[in-house]
Amino acid sequence: MSSVVQKTVEPAFVQLSELASKSSGGRILFATDDWFAPAEWMLADSEPVFVADKYTTFGKWMDGWETRRKRIAGHDWCIVRLTAPARVCGIMVDTAHFTGNFAPRFSLQGALLDVTEEESIPERGREMMGTACSEKELQLMAALGSDRWKEIIEMTPLKPGYEDTRKQYFSVTSDQVFSHLRVNIFPDGGIARLRVFGQVQPNLQALASTGRLVDLLGMLNGGQCLTFSNAHYGHPRNLCKPNRGINMGDGWETARRLDRPPVLKTDRQGILQVPGCEWAIFKLCSPRSKVEKVVVDTNHFKGNFPDNVKIEATLLAETATLQSAQWKVMLDSSKLSAHREHVYQEESLRFRGPCSHVRITMAPDGGISRVRLFGVVL
Repeated sequence: MSSVVQKTVEPAFVQLSELASKSSGGRILFATDDWFAPAEWMLADSEPVFVADKYTTFGKWMDGWETRRKRIAGHDWCIVRLTAPARVCGIMVDTAHFTGNFAPRFSLQGALLDVTEEESIPERGREMMGTACSEKELQLMAALGSDRWKEIIEMTPLKPGYEDTRKQYFSVTSDQVFSHLRVNIFPDGGIARLRVFGQVQPNLQALASTGRLVDLLGMLNGGQCLTFSNAHYGHPRNLCKPNRGINMGDGWETARRLDRPPVLKTDRQGILQVPGCEWAIFKLCSPRSKVEKVVVDTNHFKGNFPDNVKIEATLLAETATLQSAQWKVMLDSSKLSAHREHVYQEESLRFRGPCSHVRITMAPDGGISRVRLFGVVL
């Protein structure tokens, strides 16, 4: 059973892992039409922009997915592959700058596909602007039966892309796991951005049987940010994303703390002596894990990296709360530097597990691009 409730203000589910954006690993596999702007742009990480005098040979340049004005039967739709199989908890549809050309309605369907089913989808080219799918491609897609996938959000009106109406949120309660989504627009038009929030469902048995170290914090394996102190410029869930950060906005960056002393001092190890810090707590992919290596990456953070980082860990029962956690220091306060990966091997770790959650603390403030906790599932 599933139910959907439209939200008019930013709901709690936006703190969960984002599963469809380009930097998270989301990908467009098929679209019926990409005339004005290809569907891939709907998954871009950046905020949508409007350039008044920018045109292409196909018409007005728009930052999102925009199809032509439909003059044949049917409606437009596309297939999105999520970064990993996941339980979808919420959707954000942004029609920014699409004021007279936004999609009037949309719906969402989902399925859990195996490798063979995904391989039946026609291969998509890199640059699709000014194109539409062929009849042969439609016939191949018909065999997949995506029009019969589970309905997650029924046909729902969208609003124009003015600042006060552009973002629309939809909460989803469902027990199902989806790997692919079908985004339907009725009958045509534009969507600037699609964001899909949820919880990756890891195959713990497969992770434990690999015999190799896995990223216990990685979003692809089910790592998840639970709570944090400050995310002024970038959300700490970005620390869990696959691949290295693409820019400074693709990481966790806090505001400058106002409780810093007017004149900064360091101890003998060069660690800044400041009263405050910022922190984020994460659930690892397994309820019992052991960490063997830590990587802290300040990629792109050149003038705003933290002075130092500390990582603590705890083992919590499934019914326990974070308030009851007994934290043990895994990595003591360690000096960081700009724009590089810092690797801490087993001998640098004071505690390695078993653990289920970690708390990452930066002092006094700043930005970190990624954190990897390589270890084994117990």
